[in-house]
Amino acid sequence: MKKKTVGRVRRAKPDCSANLDRDREIREKVRHEFPPLDPPRLVPATSGIAAKIRAVREARGLTWYAVAREAGLPSPSTVRDIKYGRDTKFSNIEAVAKALGLRIELVEA
Repeated sequence: MKKKTVGRVRRAKPDCSANLDRDREIREKVRHEFPPLDPPRLVPATSGIAAKIRAVREARGLTWYAVAREAGLPSPSTVRDIKYGRDTKFSNIEAVAKALGLRIELVEA
């Protein structure tokens, strides 16, 4: 079987400064008409278990990776998810708390 040779597609360069200026004007016009959206920013939890875990982790100068390794979690993103208050398995929260020397207890309201 013979291999098919595929050449690279190359963009033609503008041939003069007038074309460069025209292209720049078009790009600016498009940016003005369709401004890029700001990416949504995650906000860390400010109360509850997530906030306490984040405060203790930061006070000890630990990274998500270090806490996940200590807690025996395969992914440091689990610790990040806890920080931002995302849904996480209780067993993962418990493992992270234990790795930080914290204890989770349920109390009647």
